[in-house]
Amino acid sequence: MAAQCCCRQAPGAEAAPVRPPPEPPPALDVASASSAQLFRLRHLQLGLELRPEARELAGCLVLELCALRPAPRALVLDAHPALRLHSAAFRRAPAAAAETPCAFAFSAPGPGPAPPPPLPAFPEAPGSEPACCPLAFRVDPFTDYGSSLTVTLPPELQAHQPFQVILRYTSTDAPAAPSGVQVLMSATRSAYMEEEGVFHFHMEHPVPAYLVALVAGDLKPADIGPRSRVWAEPCLLPTATSKLSGAVEQWLSAAERLYGPYMWGRYDIVFLPPSFPIVAMENPCLTFIISSILESDEFLVIDVIHEVAHSWFGNAVTNATWEEMWLSEGLATYAQRRITTETYGAAFTCLETAFRLDALHRQMKLLGEDSPVSKLQVKLEPGVNPSHLMNLFTYEKGYCFVYYLSQLCGDPQRFDDFLRAYVEKYKFTSVVAQDLLDSFLSFFPELKEQSVDCRAGLEFERWLNATGPPLAEPDLSQGSSLTRPVEALFQLWTAEPLDQAAASASAIDISKWRTFQTALFLDRLLDGSPLPQEVVMSLSKCYSSLLDSMNAEIRIRWLQIVVRNDYYPDLHRVRRFLESQMSRMYTIPLYEDLCTGALKSFALEVFYQTQGRLHPNLRRAIQQILSQGLGSSTEPASEPSTELGKAEADTDSDAQALLLGDEAPSSAISLRDVNVSA
Repeated sequence: MAAQCCCRQAPGAEAAPVRPPPEPPPALDVASASSAQLFRLRHLQLGLELRPEARELAGCLVLELCALRPAPRALVLDAHPALRLHSAAFRRAPAAAAETPCAFAFSAPGPGPAPPPPLPAFPEAPGSEPACCPLAFRVDPFTDYGSSLTVTLPPELQAHQPFQVILRYTSTDAPAAPSGVQVLMSATRSAYMEEEGVFHFHMEHPVPAYLVALVAGDLKPADIGPRSRVWAEPCLLPTATSKLSGAVEQWLSAAERLYGPYMWGRYDIVFLPPSFPIVAMENPCLTFIISSILESDEFLVIDVIHEVAHSWFGNAVTNATWEEMWLSEGLATYAQRRITTETYGAAFTCLETAFRLDALHRQMKLLGEDSPVSKLQVKLEPGVNPSHLMNLFTYEKGYCFVYYLSQLCGDPQRFDDFLRAYVEKYKFTSVVAQDLLDSFLSFFPELKEQSVDCRAGLEFERWLNATGPPLAEPDLSQGSSLTRPVEALFQLWTAEPLDQAAASASAIDISKWRTFQTALFLDRLLDGSPLPQEVVMSLSKCYSSLLDSMNAEIRIRWLQIVVRNDYYPDLHRVRRFLESQMSRMYTIPLYEDLCTGALKSFALEVFYQTQGRLHPNLRRAIQQILSQGLGSSTEPASEPSTELGKAEADTDSDAQALLLGDEAPSSAISLRDVNVSA
């Protein structure tokens, strides 16, 4: 068994820590209950003990803080219902304490049942330590996605006097629990431990809390470059190695030429089971990626390069609040496309951009141009889950604004120089949009003199706060050699007489196309659905078997066409696909389409058969989709097949109770056709 953390292992000899410059109090984040604006975190130590039999972690967290004003009454932290706090204690920081990087200890027990071990004791520093005194604490409701933990502090605390708060807790298996456990079952084996040990890790640089993550399982490593390796289950390791060997170093080197040295030491990748709830996550030193993406080469390339770009934009320079996630995602998307242009050429980058902007406009049609979530500076109301803001506007509208800034300076290389300087200035801090824009105008004083921030219709403030599509989009003509064939084939099927379309289409071998070309073609057909039944029949005759042999990104799009057009002859392919998929990106779009049309009973049946293999977050999301409209019958558009007749009784009150459990349907906007990585 290999246990791996998202942190680099501590070197044998540590350099003397460098004290960072004082930081201003962080911007108020309405998505957080914490009192972070009243304190400065100097150091974080975290000891964790994995208890696989009990599906829980036992933890000891040591926060070394300074109050920014005298006599704070309490420290308020964000918590989660899955976290059970056992004790809180206070002690003075050791006299010689200095600001140092984060440190982690992670212990894993051996196999077999055993009584729950005692709470882990984090290793103490040698020498005499100040005595601890217990602190009173309470946990209060905050929102449906978290709680507030209030720890009462001693009244005599002085401003800027270092002190430590020590929290001991256990955290159980729960959906998306910060500091919690997510047990992801592999499609081929269950989670287990083979070895026991204690693993110590050390971070040289500050890390935003949302990027701290650890993973343990039956993972094996393989080197793919001088500073990179992949971790995966043994059955996946050869595929992951063959697809990424040498490539990651190529992407890192390209990024370094553009934006300066890579700051995090190693860049490793761990491939997680398909039940992992998101596509990818840019945890420093160790990117998490869903293993399902391995079968889609071009999507794998783009997703890994996007996470590489986050090493500069998001990990090193972080958005101060969730209301400005575009500062991370928009800049990372721009950097990702600069890296792909350097590595694979402008045509490929333009094709991928056209594909994503198509998806952005599709989302715009679903939400409406006046949707508040289409702003770059979203106003997050108290109680609203920030994850609801994870949409394509954050990525693609943010990218379009950054691209517009690059065009203002007239030279992509000069803009690269600016971004390099921006990262150097703000690395390991959190920023707001004004920091970026002020730095931009300072770096290009000639643009400031021209008042480019106030150009009519393209004002910076309007970019940030206007709803609707981007105010300007990039010129993608360099990708026309790849996008023209897609448009031509789509026009054949939608503008020509059907017999002529089928004959002409048969001469176009889409098996030779890039994945993004085929996906773009199918997305265009999806936009035009429902199609005439004779067109769907001809499409199925031409493409169904071929598409069924392609990767999941292609198959799901064809199956959405099948569902949106109630094409029953291919419905067995939908069942087989949903029975084999456990990831959000390959299930939610199909369930939403099934429940929008006449196939809801079919969706219920498939869900009952597969729900035990789904991640709790995903299971809840599908339950909420299926629960909409229960109690009102939906008649099929035509005579149902025997497959559809099996689940008619599932729409009664028992089914409703099973689907909803203790939760009401979500009021969040449905974002069908949306697939974003972190």
